[in-house]
Amino acid sequence: MKNIVNNSHKKISGWGRANPVYSNIFIPNDINDIKNIIKNSKSKSLIPRGLGRSYGDVAQLKDKNIIELSNFKDIKIFNEKSTLKVGAGVSISEILEFIVPKGFFLPVTPGTKYITIGGAIASDVHGKNHHKDGSFANYIEEIKLIDGLGNKKVLTPSDQNKTFVEQFWATIGGMGLTGIIYEATFKLIKIESSFIRVDTSRFENLDSLMEALINANKKYRYSVAWLDSLHPQIRGVLTCGDHAIKTHYKHISTLLNYDPKPLISIPSFFYHGLLNKYTVRLFNELWFRKSPKSREKELQKISKFFYPLDGLKNWNRVYGAEGFVQYQFVVPDSASYLISKTLDILKDAQCFSFLTVLKRLGDSNQGLISFPMRGWTLSLDVPASNSNLYSTLDYLDNLIAKEGGRLYLAKDSRQSSDMFFKTYPNCFEWLRIKKEMDPRTIFASDLSERYKF
Repeated sequence: MKNIVNNSHKKISGWGRANPVYSNIFIPNDINDIKNIIKNSKSKSLIPRGLGRSYGDVAQLKDKNIIELSNFKDIKIFNEKSTLKVGAGVSISEILEFIVPKGFFLPVTPGTKYITIGGAIASDVHGKNHHKDGSFANYIEEIKLIDGLGNKKVLTPSDQNKTFVEQFWATIGGMGLTGIIYEATFKLIKIESSFIRVDTSRFENLDSLMEALINANKKYRYSVAWLDSLHPQIRGVLTCGDHAIKTHYKHISTLLNYDPKPLISIPSFFYHGLLNKYTVRLFNELWFRKSPKSREKELQKISKFFYPLDGLKNWNRVYGAEGFVQYQFVVPDSASYLISKTLDILKDAQCFSFLTVLKRLGDSNQGLISFPMRGWTLSLDVPASNSNLYSTLDYLDNLIAKEGGRLYLAKDSRQSSDMFFKTYPNCFEWLRIKKEMDPRTIFASDLSERYKF
């Protein structure tokens, strides 16, 4: 066995950069390396990690071991079945470069293409089309992983063995705590072009925007709203779209040309915490004014529509040295009032969100601790240096829990153990299955340590 170890004590963090730690990084060459690393590991000593784009501490483990699967990069497409088999270390970006020219797209994609498929499964990512298509797990046909005993397992959602089906859904959204995923097979969707046909509208208040978003979900496959959270009426911009088809744009000669947006570095002088009430207000004003009051049938490339922030490779540094907290929650329709209340509470506490996004979510799947559920989801980015932030978020946690809502684990960096157990009612069943898959409790993370399991 030849394990590659980079910087035996390397500093890592989530994308929010709020809680950095030092960990040992292992890069296995093959499945046997993974098995040996697991078999030689002690309790609570190991967690897999992709490209570090989860915002919180789910993919880090202080002073312990991290497995990165950068050597697991195989991609194989089955055109006749519209399925793709990939190594868990393959990124969405690499997949898009491979499948879009062939006339395929991912059935679900999050807001960044710089995540691995292993990370997408562990987080059960969702996108702008959850109201219609659900989350990524809905399209997975097979997962291959190494469990906590170093044994290889093949899990499918339709297996005749009930135990394997349970383990499949425990791994979905399981935050990498049931085993090391090394390969997955999932369905693709067919597309006729690499363009999205986009309609954009501006709204002067939150009520009219939320009503429009409900109606848009009946018409469009993709929809998302950006909010000016500092405006007295909480105005915003609604963006909706569908895949463009050939009959709409016959004049375009390269319909399936995939041209990813080039990366631009933010100048380093923006790293010094320049985000405050005034700069955020100015940004919001400019963003709102640049958006058209109403524009229909605009052609946008895939990168622009799905991954607007990916064009700035180090945008997470504009929040200053202490990083930022991304707070994302979902509440049922009966608690829709919490969207405006949350924004008002944060504004009163001087916790100003640089990026505020609102979406509708559809029905949940069978993932025991998967985040999405039917209702409203709001995500906000707030500098971690704000002295009022953590007490304010603790207060909001309780409001969300009382209404049957919950926080997105892939973005969490600070919620309490009590909050987790209160808001994920299937977590005890998940813990039972995790114990079956990992009886020696090899897999752990700073997040699981914080949740005390």
